Amino acid sequence: MYDFDEIIDRRHTNALNTDGFRDYIFHADDSMTFPYKDEEFIRMWVADMEFATPDVVIDGIRRRLDRRIFGYTRVFEDAYYQAFAAWCRRRYGWDFPREQLVMSNGIIPALYELVEYISAPDEQVLFLTPSYAYFKYAADHNHRSCVCCDLVRGEDGSYAVDFDDLERKAADPRTTLFIFCNPHNPTGRVWRREELERIAAIAERYGLWVISDEIHCDLTRSHLTHTPMGKVMPDYGRLVTCMAPSKTFNMAGLMISNVLIRDEGLRAKWLSRHYNFDNPLSIAAAQAAYEEGEPWLKELQAYLDENFAFTGKYLAEHLPRAGYRISEATYLAWVDLSAYFRPEESLTMFFAYEAGVLLEGGNMFVQNSDCFIRLNLACPRSILEEGLRRICEAVNTRHREPYLRKA
Repeated sequence: MYDFDEIIDRRHTNALNTDGFRDYIFHADDSMTFPYKDEEFIRMWVADMEFATPDVVIDGIRRRLDRRIFGYTRVFEDAYYQAFAAWCRRRYGWDFPREQLVMSNGIIPALYELVEYISAPDEQVLFLTPSYAYFKYAADHNHRSCVCCDLVRGEDGSYAVDFDDLERKAADPRTTLFIFCNPHNPTGRVWRREELERIAAIAERYGLWVISDEIHCDLTRSHLTHTPMGKVMPDYGRLVTCMAPSKTFNMAGLMISNVLIRDEGLRAKWLSRHYNFDNPLSIAAAQAAYEEGEPWLKELQAYLDENFAFTGKYLAEHLPRAGYRISEATYLAWVDLSAYFRPEESLTMFFAYEAGVLLEGGNMFVQNSDCFIRLNLACPRSILEEGLRRICEAVNTRHREPYLRKA
């Protein structure tokens, strides 16, 4: 029913993907030049999709537009909660009371607030690495120290938690907050129930606050299912769960996220300090997505499954020493190029200049990620094939001096 092969021109829409990459990736302005024109780049970097947002979402916005007034708005009516709660019950067998639901215009801004509300300046934030960089940024912004627990990579490319190391770091009295990515970005792990139970036991043993970032929960491979941390820790009061329709339905720019805060004191602090208004179009879009978007999501998952399989076959043929394993969740491939590059090299810079491909190198994921690249596969197959062709050709024909990371 849906055309995921359609190519949509996003230039000149103020999209970060097309119009803001110099500042975000390279911390540079428009004076930065490349051998490629902007319109010639293959964009496989920031985590939004090259697919059209579902019609049901656009129709939901249109219905709200027809009401013709867009004044100050919050989620007052029960319909939004019912739509989101039904989504979680249907897909995850998990429920939560309405009073726990508060809204944020993004999970990143929520993290920045929650780190401040939960922890003290002399305390530290724990997370698993490689890590989504904004976990660290949220701690840095609030002048909190970070402590990292490196995931262990097996010979087959799979990742696992080093539970002994996690427990040692959780036992430190200075560690009070654990920010957990479930499913994991960038490795794409879908944590199994037994893994989540061991993580939960450690968190409960040391009384840690847990923020479970579950923004990728809907984007598992078709044969896998996400388990919310709230389902594993049904009675633990120090749990905050963050979910959003933004990744799932390609509506990140609408800036709406769901934050589930169990603790009454923390929730009261959030409500008293958070600027608590929501975009009326965003509410309508998210509610429509939860009510009507599941058929679109099912077809998206099937298309992504095929993109991941295609990527594996292409790399095996053209870049055989690359380490690649199909991600269990997200639309992001995590590729090990340590057979071709040294840790001090900037892979982001190399592929921008030598291949005309924008991607994120491992140096953007805190640590335990040298010589990796993260590729956004949520794009039409033709774009994916061209991006992979350029990547493989650039690696196989490289002859210039290495692009070293900035000091």
